[in-house]
Amino acid sequence: MTKRIETFKESGKNCKVYTFSKDGTLFAWGNGEKINIINVTNKGLRHSFDLPKAVCLEFSPKNTVLATWQPYTTSKDGTAGVPNLQLYDVKTGTCLKSFIQKKMQNWCPSWSEDETICARNVNNEVHFFENNNFNTIANKLHLQKINDFVLSPGPHPYKVAVYVPGSKGAPSFVRLYQYPNFDGPHAALANKSFFKADKVTMLWNKKATAVLVIASTDVDKTGASYYGEQTLHYIAVNGESAVVQLPKNGPIYDVVWNSSSTEFCAVYGFMPAKATIFNLKCDPVFDFGTGPRNAAYYSPHGHILVLAGFGNLRGQMEVWDVKNYKLISKPVASDSTYFAWCPDGEHILTATCAPRLRVNNGYKIWHYTGSVLHKHDVPSNAELWQVSWQPFLDGIFPAKTITYQAVPSDVPSEEPKVATAYRPPALRNKPITNSKLHEEEPPQNMKPQAGNDKPLSKTALKNQRKHEAKKAAKQEARNEKNPDLAPTPAPQSTPRNTISQSTSGDPEVDKKIKNLKKKLKAIEQLKEQAAAGKQLEKNQLEKIQKEKALLQELEDLELGI
Repeated sequence: MTKRIETFKESGKNCKVYTFSKDGTLFAWGNGEKINIINVTNKGLRHSFDLPKAVCLEFSPKNTVLATWQPYTTSKDGTAGVPNLQLYDVKTGTCLKSFIQKKMQNWCPSWSEDETICARNVNNEVHFFENNNFNTIANKLHLQKINDFVLSPGPHPYKVAVYVPGSKGAPSFVRLYQYPNFDGPHAALANKSFFKADKVTMLWNKKATAVLVIASTDVDKTGASYYGEQTLHYIAVNGESAVVQLPKNGPIYDVVWNSSSTEFCAVYGFMPAKATIFNLKCDPVFDFGTGPRNAAYYSPHGHILVLAGFGNLRGQMEVWDVKNYKLISKPVASDSTYFAWCPDGEHILTATCAPRLRVNNGYKIWHYTGSVLHKHDVPSNAELWQVSWQPFLDGIFPAKTITYQAVPSDVPSEEPKVATAYRPPALRNKPITNSKLHEEEPPQNMKPQAGNDKPLSKTALKNQRKHEAKKAAKQEARNEKNPDLAPTPAPQSTPRNTISQSTSGDPEVDKKIKNLKKKLKAIEQLKEQAAAGKQLEKNQLEKIQKEKALLQELEDLELGI
């Protein structure tokens, strides 16, 4: 990566919004008085618009139109306010059209990538315009109470996914249409209905062949989750649909498509959260185990995946090679509120921005191998509101071979501050135990497998344990009958005290000895499971810690003390 730093400074406390064009050649920003557009290459000012209250900006895909949005206000006498969504011709600077758009959510019109069509949601209808002619509505998609829609990426034929919330006992549904075929009972390409949905998020894959739908309720009526309830649905344009079965209960934090459009990653479940890659049949392809994470980010080329824990988590990241399912690095970006891949697929941007966090604002540029290549801290009397990479069109940066060796950096490395766990006063002078609040499950390729790459099912695992227990019992019975033939146990599994088979003559004492031997045998089995890599529960770890006391008690009983 060639290091090129160019500066363009605009001072003022009201510089809180900017945007690049999709190809990165134009840049627009607001300074609290005007919205300015410049050419990125020569810094030449293209246009300036008097829009002091504009808080949202967006270029159309081919740089034809700049859309701006200001908060909607009504006059004191209650009459309707003036149009607050403006569409400007980038070439001439003239205003093509003004609309009233009351809500900030989904404020921007949606264009197809070639700008042939543009769509807006107006009063439960989707209005379509063609070739940026906003004076004529070319088509309408009308369904009762359309709440949201998403246009597909890519070229013609254009597709649209629409969401209609359920009411009066009827289910919610998402339908896929191909523009402009909206009429008739069989016009929809696919339909998926479901209950428990106050809102949805619809995600098209890059090839526009399928949509993932995250359906959410605001409240979990079972009381199990603060986040409400979420379900994940898959809908393909060929009519196929399915509910994605997630192996762990709890919230769905993030779902992302790979740019290949053949797989997607979901982060879900009560903390520590699970992360799994699924194929187009909604079958799990790889399980990353559990960890402190709530977000996933595929690189632009789709060959690297970052799993991260931001927000109320500590900023731990896992960088994975998803072709070989190999962990590349585990950097920590504390207090991050923003993450973005560089278009080159090699570098990562993390930032701490206002208004989410107003202290320790700044940003870092990383190499995916974990090295910090650049760091910028904002002074304590200032705030960082927005930061992003300059966009580039697909294909500008070719994919490179993945490296696992951390690249050199001039930025001094910082050891992340590890907060010590709170210990109540009664435990502060006692030794620290290794028990954890949550036992994390390792990734699929790090789980102990006896000559089998495929993870065992719950039933197979249960049967395997039963078989091992029977085998051990038979071996012990054989040893008791003929002690001379007993194999010499490995040093690590040898009990610290040889258990005698003699009786004391007192039935009560013999009964106690038998119970102690049973407990010690169970402890030995737990130790063997731990040595094989199994994560033990807290009560199982406590049992192992009692081994010394049990051995001493057994020895006292056998010696008649």
